[in-house]
Amino acid sequence: MAKKKGFFAEFKAFIARGNVLDMAVGIIIGGAFTAIITAIVNGILTPLLQSIGVGSDGFGALQIVLNQAAVTENPETVTPIILDFGIVISAIVTFLLTAFILFLIVYTVNRLHDHADKQKAKYLPLEKEDIKALRKEGKSWDEIAKIAADKRAEAAANAPAPAPTAEQLLTEIRDLLKGKQEEKTE
Repeated sequence: MAKKKGFFAEFKAFIARGNVLDMAVGIIIGGAFTAIITAIVNGILTPLLQSIGVGSDGFGALQIVLNQAAVTENPETVTPIILDFGIVISAIVTFLLTAFILFLIVYTVNRLHDHADKQKAKYLPLEKEDIKALRKEGKSWDEIAKIAADKRAEAAANAPAPAPTAEQLLTEIRDLLKGKQEEKTE
């Protein structure tokens, strides 16, 4: 009978999993990005919106007062009932601006990664040490790319023929069996 793991052993195994640690790092980095994006929205974009006439308090002036504040005969104050569309619109604009800024950051990072991958592909199958040695010999980056392209072409030429597919093998077996049947009938 297998020994049951204790509660703390299972918890340790859960925490030690890579995806849990990755998620924790993602949350921390997300918090840092939130601070950056909030600063961009509040420090740059909101003042720009206010400068084009949205109002000194953003969209805060867009409200409908259903019931004014009043003092009744009792010493109680009646609180006003306000439909504050401005806060909702402001939250939506902030969300859209935040999402757009985050999209721009992710878009830029992805483009940089794509560019780096294309640059690396130009020099495959050469190793880093090979490239360093060629640079020490005085080879230009274009010459190194040509050497890499020649090595790729040589590797492609020396590659074994692709293995036949299952369909090709079955067709060949069918044809062989058909030939044996025809020999028997003759």
